[in-house]
Amino acid sequence: MSLQDQLHRLERRFLEIESLLAQPEVAANPQEFRRLSKEHSDLADGVKLYQEYRTLLRDAEGARAILDESSGEMAELARVELEELKAARSVLEERITLELLPKDPNDSRNVILEVRAGAGGDEASLFAAELFRAYMRYADGNRWRTELLSLSENELGGSKEVVALITGENVYRSLKFESGVHRVQRVPQTETQGRTHTSTITVAILPEADDVEVNINENDLRIDTYRAGGAGGQHVNRTDSAVRITHLPSGIVVACQDERSQIKNRAKAMKVLKARLLERAQIEQDKVLADERKLQVGRGDRSERMRTYNFPQSRITDHRINFTTHAIDAFMQGHMQELLDALHSHHQTDLLKIQAFSDL
Repeated sequence: MSLQDQLHRLERRFLEIESLLAQPEVAANPQEFRRLSKEHSDLADGVKLYQEYRTLLRDAEGARAILDESSGEMAELARVELEELKAARSVLEERITLELLPKDPNDSRNVILEVRAGAGGDEASLFAAELFRAYMRYADGNRWRTELLSLSENELGGSKEVVALITGENVYRSLKFESGVHRVQRVPQTETQGRTHTSTITVAILPEADDVEVNINENDLRIDTYRAGGAGGQHVNRTDSAVRITHLPSGIVVACQDERSQIKNRAKAMKVLKARLLERAQIEQDKVLADERKLQVGRGDRSERMRTYNFPQSRITDHRINFTTHAIDAFMQGHMQELLDALHSHHQTDLLKIQAFSDL
């Protein structure tokens, strides 16, 4: 299918959705109206590019007609205009090609961010807390809202596990490649002889699930309550406000003790459980894809070492794309756009390769 055929089909669907959204029965169905509105919004940029493309083609046709019918200065002006339009067309076709690449349906979702200490004891917990703060600073810079869902600390103020909800525009699209094992190399605060240690933490970026997507049977849940506790007396209270939810069919366990209200802790735990169940369903769905359609960056396997933070050398290396930056201090302050952009560019390159392969 030619580029213009793809664009024409996209515009036709865009206009079809506009017609559907104007129908009373669709307006009366909030779920369907929301779904169609999102699809309409997703197609809008492509339709705008198509309109620009058609205008450019008409202008080029007009310039060619002048060139064929004129001579002298007029012909030279037409020739210059054609060269400019040719260059503009090349740039526009590249933008359109990227716009037509398959979209991740989760890109516009909010996310559940989970950061856990791995190997390395207290040092892993300390780095988990630092990296979590870096993500919070990045969220603040994007004017996203953040809500702490769960926190388990150690005596040094590190985070054994911290879970947060991040809401805003295209949060999942920005952070989805952060899932995986993050390795840190530095001299720990607890090291007395100046030796560099290696520790690991895991990061999970889960798309927030809508209630209609994850149907949980209450009979499949075991809900336990217990007294909250934490380092130095933090989060400790005299009532059983902490909540642990076990989803029996999957074995997934979620605990929340951050709030003093048992009801609030249960609501937060359910939000995390739904996100984990949605992630599990999507991973199962991904397994049916052919090998040639699997991307190197992918969703981010939590068991795979994907990035190293080397503090003595002020270096961050993302091993999936062989990208290195020495701006580690800026990154830990939330200035991580350069690395995130590199991941997205690599992902787009993979998609273009797949597109070219499927066109053969």
